[in-house]
Amino acid sequence: MKVLVCDNLSSHGLEILRQEQDISIEQKPGLAPQELISIIADYDALIVRSSTKVTAEVIAAAQNLKVVGRAGVGLDNVDIAAATKRGIVVMNAPGGNTITTAEHTVAMIMAVSRKIPQATTSMKDFKWEKKKFVGVEVFNKTLGVIGLGRIGFEVGRRMKEFGMQVIAYDPFISLEAAQKQEIEVVELNQLLSKADYITIHTPLTEETRYLIDEAALARMKPEAYIINCARGGIINEKALYNALTNGRLAGAALDVFEQEPPSPDNPLLQLEQVICTPHLGASTKEAQEKVARDIAQQVADFLKRGEVVNAVNMPNISQEDFLKVLPYISFIERMGKLLSQLAAGRFEEFVLYYSGHMLEHDVSLFTLAAIRGLLSAILGENVNYVNAPFLARERNIRVVESKRTEVGDYPNLICLELKTNKEKHTVAGTLFSKKDARIVELDGFHLEAIPAGHVLVLQSVDVPGVVGNIGRSLGEVGVNIGRMQLGRDKEGGRAISLVNVDSPVSPAVLDHLRGLPNITHVKQVSI
Repeated sequence: MKVLVCDNLSSHGLEILRQEQDISIEQKPGLAPQELISIIADYDALIVRSSTKVTAEVIAAAQNLKVVGRAGVGLDNVDIAAATKRGIVVMNAPGGNTITTAEHTVAMIMAVSRKIPQATTSMKDFKWEKKKFVGVEVFNKTLGVIGLGRIGFEVGRRMKEFGMQVIAYDPFISLEAAQKQEIEVVELNQLLSKADYITIHTPLTEETRYLIDEAALARMKPEAYIINCARGGIINEKALYNALTNGRLAGAALDVFEQEPPSPDNPLLQLEQVICTPHLGASTKEAQEKVARDIAQQVADFLKRGEVVNAVNMPNISQEDFLKVLPYISFIERMGKLLSQLAAGRFEEFVLYYSGHMLEHDVSLFTLAAIRGLLSAILGENVNYVNAPFLARERNIRVVESKRTEVGDYPNLICLELKTNKEKHTVAGTLFSKKDARIVELDGFHLEAIPAGHVLVLQSVDVPGVVGNIGRSLGEVGVNIGRMQLGRDKEGGRAISLVNVDSPVSPAVLDHLRGLPNITHVKQVSI
């Protein structure tokens, strides 16, 4: 079996692969996209870091490819959907950069506080400007952590040793887990207004894109600092520039940018109160060695023994069995994503009911898919079939499986129920064939909807004119409707509409829809 290593990988990882019989490796860093496409058909496995882009075109040319391994966490450079469709396993190495990214964040906090980069530049210009670089202490200050995952916890733990009070915003973290670390969980607006330093540790998702916008920055203290060692795009860079130049913020420390590398005319790079590094969060010798060893061992175990670890698109089963249940897994994951985006509040209980032909398979695999769908909508690409149950337990989400032997009206039926501290949502679906999945019930409304793409979920009063108003309003702003499914509880009662649109709808259009006569609720989801 042949393994292609496309980016520079630590020799420790290469040695693990070389020691395996029946595995040969070739290292070809820096391949142009067309070069990779022209040779990928010869390989059984592909290992990359962040430079190589594993696009749909690469996947299409990969006739023998069985696994893609990413030496690191982020999978922005891998088309996971295309790989899944081809039955190619995509793995990452999520545990290798926790400590190194946390340490880099701490370094950025201290450097921006004491103006170390600016003072270094001044000294190298043979200047002695002590008064110019007066800093601030972090002792007795408040650190706000946005995203209390592994890295966020590590940053909070370290900064507490500097004498900081640590608060956090994470609507999906277990309060018990935070309390064990003596970290107070607060709402986002409270964190923004109270923190002297704000550090970001969330994935980039539709929910977190521009989480820190002009309004969020306006709530921060004028003497506060913001640090981002997570992902570019969580902070609106234009809004950040305006806040810094208008004196509404003391400074920023950025390891990531919306465009990487950033354009030379990015105005943030010209500000003295901004310190920055070229995405170095995971760039330590120790971290690179660990992710190289981890991904090399995972790829070898999969190729030689069929073992799956840290896969982001399949559970821990043989590839042959996986292909048999893939239609169920894909459908159930999308149902979980739908529920996650509909629900408000802290997730408390997730109940799954299975019946019909699907009981011929191990339903625990389907439960993993449902949990992954539920959590990936809020946590992004870091959720996989290996860590999904752990992440649910960490957030104190109770997961309950139930099997029903009666078949009912459908050959198979999956029902998911999500309870939060504020409300409850349910969705039920069935597969008529491997390619024909339908949602047949949503929050008590019977309908027949295709769970795919960008969907508007609208609740209304069941009166004439509602559907026409929706269609006309979307048409006026150039939004094309792919399909529309309707359901109601009774004539003249409550109704629901699921509208598949070709592109996401702007917040302004959503607000307009909410203002239409007889519309009671509007939500946009992506599944």
